Amino acid sequence: MRIRGLRTPATAFLAAGLLISGCSAGSTTADVSMAALPRATPQELSPYYEQKLNWRECGVAGFECSTMRAPLDYAKPDGPAIKLAVSRKKATGPGKRLGSLLVNPGGPGGSAIGYLQSYAALGYPEAVRAQYDMAAVDPRGVARSEPVTCLDGKQMDAYTQTDVTPDDEREAGQLSLSFRKFAAGCEKRSGEVLPHVSTVETARDMDILRAALGDEKLSYVGASYGTFLGATYAGLYPDRVGRLVLDGAMDPSLPARRMNRDQTAGFETAFRSFAKDCVGRPDCPLGTGSESDAGKRLKSFFDELDRAPIPTGDSDGRKLGEALATTGVIAAMYDEGAWPQLRTALATAMRDKDGAGLLSLSDSYYERDGDGTYANLMFANAAVNCLDLPPAFDSAADVRKSLPDFEKASPVFGEGLAWASLNCAYWPVKATGEPQRIKADGAAPIVVVGTTRDPATPYRWAESLADQLSSGKLLTYEGDGHTAYGRGSKCVDSAINAYLLKGKAPDDGKRCSQG
Repeated sequence: MRIRGLRTPATAFLAAGLLISGCSAGSTTADVSMAALPRATPQELSPYYEQKLNWRECGVAGFECSTMRAPLDYAKPDGPAIKLAVSRKKATGPGKRLGSLLVNPGGPGGSAIGYLQSYAALGYPEAVRAQYDMAAVDPRGVARSEPVTCLDGKQMDAYTQTDVTPDDEREAGQLSLSFRKFAAGCEKRSGEVLPHVSTVETARDMDILRAALGDEKLSYVGASYGTFLGATYAGLYPDRVGRLVLDGAMDPSLPARRMNRDQTAGFETAFRSFAKDCVGRPDCPLGTGSESDAGKRLKSFFDELDRAPIPTGDSDGRKLGEALATTGVIAAMYDEGAWPQLRTALATAMRDKDGAGLLSLSDSYYERDGDGTYANLMFANAAVNCLDLPPAFDSAADVRKSLPDFEKASPVFGEGLAWASLNCAYWPVKATGEPQRIKADGAAPIVVVGTTRDPATPYRWAESLADQLSSGKLLTYEGDGHTAYGRGSKCVDSAINAYLLKGKAPDDGKRCSQG
């Protein structure tokens, strides 16, 4: 599953149909800790660390772009290189320049450059933009950096409509076949890069970029999966940590099955918050009873769509079935600002049998354009997740055994999210990562931000990561939605701004509310 938001472009999120992969056996956390790399740069990597970036205008006012080289395989630095797209917007002043501030919106698979150019370098606080060069690199396999591709538009349409709540062996076989076709398409179109898009490799790329930008230490704001990337950087290079903000934190110590189950519970928490707001309104399409009653009505509606999809008016003839409807609802859980849109979409679908509203939410989640083409997000998401951790499940029988646990975590979404976790079982490249605790001993203070009702990165993950990091400082946002910085809490924003601008980390355990 991926993590993505509706409020700002390409905000990270783990998606239905493409859940985070993970250890098939675990419900416990990892015992092993990530080891730091040697402080001295290996001689064979010197050509990469000493490269000069040739900046040019790139069609967006105020931004410069360049291309950075990194080893395709860090185990073979003399082998082929991979080209990575980089962009920046120089500090606007006044005030002392503080170096570069890298940003990553998560995913995995979200375009960091897209996020930089459409939001971060324009919407971050003026004081931050005045003193930092705002910068980003699209991770390997993502967007402008030799993107992973897997399926064409029509194939993706079929994939996103696949039934992820199989009722019998035949439907379970169709779901497995869908995952196999997706994996085979990735191998056929992107086989050379697939073994080399791990988070560890991307973190190492960030250190090359740090050097190329002329910064002694890395300052960074990462959201959602971007927190895993930032924490991994800190674990590998603790002595090079500058000011790191990890917002909407992931827990790197968890195996994927546990991670997926936690996230399933997170979506249930977010849905109950939406339902509580909805049932208090006279026009709520889920009734005026309890949150539990609203969940039952939504699940019943999903079951109806499983049996009989409804029209959407889509020019490509797509109807709204259970899979697309579930994705549309999940998409709106990332930001409470999308709740009115979801209420309208549900009302139209349930009352008028018109699925256009929920289809629109689902398309935004999958980054499907009106012409039927898809961005690279979902392809890169699977490629990174399936490489970072062993698969959550090895077989359909494995999934069935875990269904009660997932359905307990979420009566509404549990069944579908459990089956969606099967995707990495068929991946053509064996996972190279494993669950690890990240201590980053010796690192400067790192700010870890958790939102109490975050659907995609449950609050307990932020607590865990802050506890693992030897210099972690937990900042809590008591609210709804995914991530906290820039979401309306002056308390959160002031704390993070003070850290980025003055190096003053908030007190560990500081709590903030909305407004």
